[in-house]
Amino acid sequence: MEAAGGIVLLGCTLVALVWANSPWKDSYVQILTTKVSIGFGKFLLTQNRHHWINDGLMSLFFFLVGLEIKREILVGELSSLRRAALPIVAAVGGIIVPALCYFFLARGGDSGKGWAIPISTDIAFALGVLTVLGARVPIALKVFVTALAIVDDILAVIVIAVLYTSEINHLSLMIGLACISLSLIANMLGIRKPAIYAIIGISAWWGVFNSGVHATIAGILLAFTIPARTELDKPQFLEQGRVLLDQLQVASPNSSDEHAIIHTLQEKLVQADSPLHRIEHGLQPWISFLVVPLFALANAGVNVSAYFAPAIKHPVSLGIALGLVIGKPVGIWLCSVLAVKSRLALPLAGVSSQQMLGCGCLCGIGFTMSLFVAGLAFGEGELLAISKIAILCASFVSAVLGSVLLSSKSAVNEAQ
Repeated sequence: MEAAGGIVLLGCTLVALVWANSPWKDSYVQILTTKVSIGFGKFLLTQNRHHWINDGLMSLFFFLVGLEIKREILVGELSSLRRAALPIVAAVGGIIVPALCYFFLARGGDSGKGWAIPISTDIAFALGVLTVLGARVPIALKVFVTALAIVDDILAVIVIAVLYTSEINHLSLMIGLACISLSLIANMLGIRKPAIYAIIGISAWWGVFNSGVHATIAGILLAFTIPARTELDKPQFLEQGRVLLDQLQVASPNSSDEHAIIHTLQEKLVQADSPLHRIEHGLQPWISFLVVPLFALANAGVNVSAYFAPAIKHPVSLGIALGLVIGKPVGIWLCSVLAVKSRLALPLAGVSSQQMLGCGCLCGIGFTMSLFVAGLAFGEGELLAISKIAILCASFVSAVLGSVLLSSKSAVNEAQ
């Protein structure tokens, strides 16, 4: 799914770039700036399509990120300090060094607001490239990149919540937090129906959206309230399952009895899965093939002919490029080496030093998260256009460098 989603994402990016630089570029702007109203009465919200995508649909993206974070903390690579040490240390290095690179070239004034742009990793694109490379990449490295990108997302969300919130409507914020608390109470009461959490989630999003805090934060917070455990009586489940399978074995093919048994089995399996896993698996295709591609279509369109020349020498674009292409791999690789040398973390089995550097390069694919932060940092205008060009170019270079380093024979031989 990562590879297929990455292809769709890349296709929408190219469409946006071609459209924004074609004779029909005015229609691109007009479609995105057209106002759309959703809701009723006092709950009516009016925003243009661009804002609905960035503040509305992307909340679902961050909700999915939150579910992935919770799963990794409970049962994944972040479930113990020993397993989490290496990706956490590497992620911190992959944030500090790019931020310093950016500050070195673009500190002060409006340009300085974009320091968080190169700290982000687009997990979908990075995992998509790793999937395409196939067996040349060890499984341990794919797991490491996933855990690292999730830690990266946690820190990026904290930055968004703290730095890109201006005025706060305290009443709306209290409503949003109350809804999130209600979702947590529903979890504690044993409510397992995803529809209940969807209704509460929409209310929480509405409150946070009107509070001045970026609405995507509601998605992250709400994800942590979704039940990750199921009320499964395992012996009873196994006994009922065996009975149903025995009945299925003797049922006539394509009969009503056979269909009824299959339907019952499906219901039992759904009940056995936790709401977190059900929602995560249900959302994943929609996020990969609709939400993130729509975000790319709405945000990657930039008039290259008008802004490419200024971008070549502008401190913002140079800071982003240096941060993503150089800062990310250096920070990740250096902190990983120091963590292993100091015995703070265990090395990845069967992974060479060159492959670790290649992994760091792939984490320099900022794309979705970087574009998102750029919009928050610069709003509309020249700096946003310049930052978009830098993000697209730097992400492409990072993908190529990472692929070359990971697929070279010397990296594979060193690992073996």
